[in-house]
Amino acid sequence: MALKKYKPTSPGMRTRTTLDFSVLTKDKKPEKALLRPKKRRGGRNNNGRVTVRWIGGGHKQQYRVIDFKRDKADIPARVASIEYDPNRSANIALLNYVDGEKRYILAPLQLKVGDTVVSGLKAEIKPGNAMIIKSIPLGTFIHNVEMKVGKGGQLVRGAGGYAQLMAKEGTFATIKLPSGEVRLIPQLCMATIGQIGNIDKENVTYGKAGRVRWLGRLPGVRGVVMNPIDHPHGGGEGKSKGGNHPTTPWGVPTKGYKTRKKKKTSDRYILNRRK
Repeated sequence: MALKKYKPTSPGMRTRTTLDFSVLTKDKKPEKALLRPKKRRGGRNNNGRVTVRWIGGGHKQQYRVIDFKRDKADIPARVASIEYDPNRSANIALLNYVDGEKRYILAPLQLKVGDTVVSGLKAEIKPGNAMIIKSIPLGTFIHNVEMKVGKGGQLVRGAGGYAQLMAKEGTFATIKLPSGEVRLIPQLCMATIGQIGNIDKENVTYGKAGRVRWLGRLPGVRGVVMNPIDHPHGGGEGKSKGGNHPTTPWGVPTKGYKTRKKKKTSDRYILNRRK
């Protein structure tokens, strides 16, 4: 999708750009059976306390149930529509399987209405098809990559994202992720062929603060402009952090201080970190 610009009729319109949505199916309402209610909690927990700051307001949304597992093996499906999803940066595609079931998947680049996609060992190497990594040729662009067999895709799910299959050795494959990280993934994990569409999403300019508020994001307030009771950086005469090292509102250092708990992670499978 290309970017759409506007005439500078106001300061908010001067730099504003939007996607032209030319690849989306026109006048298509979301599949009702695949919608779920989505309640806004404003960053608050069940006690009403703010646990995530700067979240609130925003337009009402409904969640679209996405098939990240792609476990409907060897049953072809026709792409019925390409749709907008307010819950993610990527677009989604509605699949109509020959047995009558309907599912949403992430829409890869070059996938069009009327195309046929399939998952399983017999699938071709073309955008939208899903299979185990063991069956995918080296150098192929993939997305929606599993980390554990049968858990569903967890990696590379954002607009324009793709990972590249670099090598296979033993039971593991080497994958290069969009961040530059190189890690090992079991070869029996599923992945989908192709790059995710909507690649111009990262180039959109909001133009005005209100457009960010529509997404449910409140302005983030800096600690140095708060009062001393609200933040360790607050107060003082003039612009000052009071001589403190950078900290969170709760006094935890924010530069170079490791807060990660020692637990069993997948770090041992990382060959080259993104940093």
